Amino acid sequence: MKALILNIQRYSLHDGSGIRTIVFFKGCPLKCPWCSNPESISFQPQTVKMESKCIHCQHCSFDVDECPTGAITQFGKYMTVEEVVTEVQKDMIFYRTSKGGVTLSGGEVLSQSAFAIELLKQLKSLGINTAIETSGQGSTQNLIELATYLDLILFDLKIMNKEKAKLILGSDINLIKNNIKTLVKMHKKIIPRVPLIPGYTADDENIKEIIAFVKSLNLTEIHLLPFHQYGSNKYKLLNLDYKLNNIDIPTPESIEKIANEMRNNDLNVVVGGL
Repeated sequence: MKALILNIQRYSLHDGSGIRTIVFFKGCPLKCPWCSNPESISFQPQTVKMESKCIHCQHCSFDVDECPTGAITQFGKYMTVEEVVTEVQKDMIFYRTSKGGVTLSGGEVLSQSAFAIELLKQLKSLGINTAIETSGQGSTQNLIELATYLDLILFDLKIMNKEKAKLILGSDINLIKNNIKTLVKMHKKIIPRVPLIPGYTADDENIKEIIAFVKSLNLTEIHLLPFHQYGSNKYKLLNLDYKLNNIDIPTPESIEKIANEMRNNDLNVVVGGL
């Protein structure tokens, strides 16, 4: 069994407790216009050339292994469960000393559920703490099986209006709501996370809907992830259109206003996530 893996990132202090290794799955069914990792969207490996590293050696075969400067880069490669486990096991000492572990992220992990389930089974058999970051856009049954091997679920909540979510993101908010409700019934540790995107998720009405929904689930913690422009240059590299160039990042005051509104509704707010 193989999956398309974008990257395995070591020594992360985010997306779960302690020092973590993040396994990024490649491929996502959503089309969030603010995505900071556009290289994770396609369900195919992508080879690109970074002109800033190119020395125009005239021997270019667009081959990653042949390029002398690393200007030719491939996003995504197919890996077996065993290959991924071998890589993440190299960091076992850090998991043990920091109470860390492995987090599956994306792209969207649910799009390659069979592989993720088998991977999580093996990680748990090794005593590794496991987490997932998901949009919830995927099969409920697959999510249930995944959750049985998870210690933490970081669940993104974005646009709550059904029509806007479908039009802008290509997401099914009813499916997403049902999936997080199902996880709550399983008594899993869930932390909702909200990307704060001006003009999309950070408007007053959307924030009120998120607060009401999270409180209806009896969840008490929520993470706010303020918008940034760090990934904007990748769009040109991938020949993709980036539509948010003219959107300003949220001010500290606007972030604090949203955080305080959530705190006033008895939610424990963390800005920036774990």
